Amino acid sequence: MTDPVITAPVRPLDNASALRWLALGWQDLVRAPLPSLLHGLVFLAAGAAIAAIGWGRHDLLAGAFSGFLLLAPMLSAGLYEVSRRLARGERPTVADVLAVWVRGGPCMVRLGILLALLGTLWVGLSMLIVSASTGNPGGGVGQFLRGFVLASDPLPFLLWLAAGGVFAALVFAIGAVAVPMLLDREVNMRTAVLTSVRAVGENPAAMGLWAALVMLLTLVGLATVVGLVVLVPLLGHATWHAYSDSVDAASLPPRY
Repeated sequence: MTDPVITAPVRPLDNASALRWLALGWQDLVRAPLPSLLHGLVFLAAGAAIAAIGWGRHDLLAGAFSGFLLLAPMLSAGLYEVSRRLARGERPTVADVLAVWVRGGPCMVRLGILLALLGTLWVGLSMLIVSASTGNPGGGVGQFLRGFVLASDPLPFLLWLAAGGVFAALVFAIGAVAVPMLLDREVNMRTAVLTSVRAVGENPAAMGLWAALVMLLTLVGLATVVGLVVLVPLLGHATWHAYSDSVDAASLPPRY
C-alpha cells in the first residue's frame, strides 16, 4: 500500500517576507559561521571546477553553470540543517552537516535524483541551443557574446532564456521548501514536493519576490566570485526560514 499523498497547511505571506527571511538567515550565519562559510567555500570551489572544465566550451559552460544553480536547493541541505538546529536551541557542528543526507533518508536521495535529472536535461538542451546557434563551441568570451548573446538574430538567445526560465520556475516550485521539509518532518517526497508547489502557488507575489532576490544575489555572487562564500550560506539559511514561515508542519511527525 502506498502512503497517502497529503500536503501540510500553507500560511499566507506578505511582500516583506523575503526580506525578513534574509535578515533571519544573516543571524543564523553569524551564529554558526564555520559550517555556514564552509558551504560557501565548497560552492566556490565547485564553480571554479566547472569553469576550468568548461573553459573554451561556452555551449557547455553556460548550461553547466545554470544547471549547477538548479541543484542549489539540494546542495544547500546542510545549511537548512544548521538553521533547523539553531531554531531548536542547539549548537550545530560540521558533523551535523555531513550527516544531513543520512537524516533525510531515501526521500532526500530520490528528490536529489529528480533535481539532478532536471539539471542534466537542462545542460543538454542548453548545449543544443547554443551549438545550433553559434556552430562553434570554442572561441573566446567575446566571440561567444557576439555570436550568441548579442547576435543579429536574437531568437536563439531568447529561446535559451525562455527554456531556462521554465526549468528555473519548475525547480523553484519543487525545491522552495521541499528539502527543508524532508529534513524537518517524517514525510515522503510527494508530500514535500506538493507542499512546496502549493506554498508557491498560494503566495505568488511573495514567492515571486523571493525568487527574484535569490536570482539577484546569485548573480552578485557570481560577478564578485568571492561573494559566493557569504551569499550561498545567507540564501541557504533564508530558505529554511522561508519554509518555517510558509508551511505549518506542526501536525506532522518531526524527524529526529
